[in-house]
Amino acid sequence: MYQRLSEAIAELRERMGGLPTPSEAEGIWTSIWYQEAHHSTALEGNTLVIQQVEALLAEGRAVGNKELREYMEVTGYADAAQWVYGQALDPGDWNPEAPLTLTEVRHVHELALGPVWGVAPHPNATPDERPGSFRQHDIQAFPGGMVPPSWVEVAAAMADWITSLSAIDSAENPIESIAAAHGDFERIHPFLDGNGRTGRLLLNLTLVRFGYPPAVIYTRDRNRYLRALRKADAGDPGPLGELIARAVTDNLYRFVVPAVAGPHRLVPLPALATRKRSVVMLRAAIERGRLKAQKGPDGQWRSTRAWVDEYMASKYQRRS
Repeated sequence: MYQRLSEAIAELRERMGGLPTPSEAEGIWTSIWYQEAHHSTALEGNTLVIQQVEALLAEGRAVGNKELREYMEVTGYADAAQWVYGQALDPGDWNPEAPLTLTEVRHVHELALGPVWGVAPHPNATPDERPGSFRQHDIQAFPGGMVPPSWVEVAAAMADWITSLSAIDSAENPIESIAAAHGDFERIHPFLDGNGRTGRLLLNLTLVRFGYPPAVIYTRDRNRYLRALRKADAGDPGPLGELIARAVTDNLYRFVVPAVAGPHRLVPLPALATRKRSVVMLRAAIERGRLKAQKGPDGQWRSTRAWVDEYMASKYQRRS
């Protein structure tokens, strides 16, 4: 199964010829952004539902009666995720033999934790353990018995971790190597707080730099994800690699649809959305009977580029 997933990923990447820009697939990038910000923070206990996350990120509205800390957790994570996505769209001069730097690791942590730290800092943090700085406390053993290294060893362990990423470029199975690196980061647990969120952001930073879409670990897979991390702790990264490969494959199919689908192929609405025609607008047009579409057995509406073009043309005719 894992080998088939890897082969499917390689085939889809070849067909895509690179990730589409937001102008080509804005609805998909935005949808993944909402999903990642929601699920990655929810894995750590954040209680905002997806609709509240969308309102917060799209409109800046804090819907509901949650603690300010929870809104800031989502805001910080979303800011960091946008920076990560930017590395896929404008990769700059990064070197495949050195996919990440320590400066970038610290930057991602600072982006993700800075907003929430401003309203609810870790109660045991010293001034030298602010977002972007490595911990100066030891961490208790994880469930399963694995003990992160002492804080005095963190800097050296992270330098070794950065060096180990150079093996990804020549790996026979890059996804498994990236998954193993994710497990290694979580074992080091270099920060006092926010290691899970930061680790998943760095996972996606590595993925997008190697031409893959970001992976979203859904809350429904939380127990499986934690079990896979424990197996990786014990030297078996296979289950973690399979989980991440499935997440990458899911998003590859969402990215590949607008890139290779013909004008008459039914595709999910996010694949048809742009800045001028949001998913909400397309769904409303369907409900008013103005946009042709079909609802699949999964409850998701699908339309075609041809039908959307037809709707948009009629929409402008009605205005004139």
